[in-house]
Amino acid sequence: MKKISLTKYTDFIVDETTKLLNIDSPTGYTEEAALWVKEEFEKLGFDATITNKGGVIVDLTGKDKENGLLLEAHTDTLGGMVATIKDNGRLQLTNLGGMNPNNAETENVRVVTKFDGIYEGTFQLNNASIHVNGEYNDTKRTWENCEVVLDEDVKSKEDTEKLGISVGDIVCFEPNVRVTKTGYIKSRFLDDKLSVGILLGLAKYIKEKKITPKRALYAHITVFEEVGHGGCGNVPEGCTEAISVDMGCVGDGLTCTEKQVSICAKDSGGPYSYPVVQGLVAAARESGADYAIDIYPHYGSDVEATLCAGSDLKHGLIGAGVYASHGYERSHRDGAENVLRLLIQYALA
Repeated sequence: MKKISLTKYTDFIVDETTKLLNIDSPTGYTEEAALWVKEEFEKLGFDATITNKGGVIVDLTGKDKENGLLLEAHTDTLGGMVATIKDNGRLQLTNLGGMNPNNAETENVRVVTKFDGIYEGTFQLNNASIHVNGEYNDTKRTWENCEVVLDEDVKSKEDTEKLGISVGDIVCFEPNVRVTKTGYIKSRFLDDKLSVGILLGLAKYIKEKKITPKRALYAHITVFEEVGHGGCGNVPEGCTEAISVDMGCVGDGLTCTEKQVSICAKDSGGPYSYPVVQGLVAAARESGADYAIDIYPHYGSDVEATLCAGSDLKHGLIGAGVYASHGYERSHRDGAENVLRLLIQYALA
């Protein structure tokens, strides 16, 4: 079987993903990213709306309105929130989602105040000078033992409060996006902005190839996945199936690489619908997509939240392989292309 060339669309996916990665959107602070996503789908000629919850619903057209397929991805990311302004003027944080202080240490951040603009700083271990701190190597990295050092001349709690910084302000971590000559995509928050880019690539393919899917096809770009309730609502009428397009896990004991599309058979929430898993594997084979089937030991998805909210749906999960999840993540353009190839076969053929 001769595989169709998708290079043009993969280039588009990488470009769109890079743009989205550079828009801060930790859970609870996603309005700018959601608006950007809405506008990008509209540029491709599709109707898109912002939900009350802040996500984006996109109608990708389709004929059978009683057997619709919903594709879910999320644009909210990990991040932080100001928990305490310390006496020295520095900030103690609480995490948004699964942000881990072990791999967040030394990262540049932006503190988004409610009314007084944005301030820069760095997330550091308390007493971070190794030539001074004799306990540096032995100190456990926790939210209590780390702090944001503001790039402002502040020496007290009162100094910081005068800037307009207060408890509850959002702290965005620098993504550090890089695409290598060899096709690797490195950044924080590929989970799950790479999948949003892939769905934009699918939309571009549908429009340029003038395809009307046999089934009604929708995308829901959610904004609270990282805290567990992103996919809890907004299922379009007539949908009978939902597939979460999220990151595929790469690590010890699993078979997927960053260059493949991962098909998840089971995660922490239990097994995915067996007929859907079968259909996804068949579509991967038929399309020539390089794929792996894995069980994710520590994982939950939007589509499970959709089912837990009471939706009567078959469900599945796929994604480009991503290494170092919830840290400085790495995937590859081939992985994104293989997800797109599978989706074209599964959702459009």
